[in-house]
Amino acid sequence: MTKIGRCLAVILAVVAVETANASPRQVIYVPAPYASAARVIRLAKHGNMNAQAQLGWMYSTGRGVPQDYYGAAKWYYGAAVQGHGWAQFELGLLYNNGRGVPRDYVLAYMWLNLSASQAAGDDRDFRARIRDAVASKMTAAQVAKAQQLALAWYKTR
Repeated sequence: MTKIGRCLAVILAVVAVETANASPRQVIYVPAPYASAARVIRLAKHGNMNAQAQLGWMYSTGRGVPQDYYGAAKWYYGAAVQGHGWAQFELGLLYNNGRGVPRDYVLAYMWLNLSASQAAGDDRDFRARIRDAVASKMTAAQVAKAQQLALAWYKTR
């Protein structure tokens, strides 16, 4: 037996002993990502705003579904119009970056403004800073238009 063969035999013996001594709790189970996505999709299609926001995130990041910014925008929008603050924030970011939707600073500001208005504490400050960063790319007329759109959205609620 060669040195490599002996080393391989020792490694396999150590692995076999460690595997035999492992407790059942050490087994890691990772569910199939598409199985959990199917449940979220079903809930989202029935209008559940939390599921719609989660599905938007899944499409945005490619977790459990293929990455698709258009799909992310679609599901974030569904949750955002129902008043889901985090979905409004994420949709605003998509409009700011032109991912899945045409780049539109007015709509980005509107959704980010709506999101910031629902947040509290440090989260509110963070969202307001992002909104203000978008405003720095806009004219005063565009900011005014975005604020009018946000106010009109509130009045329809």
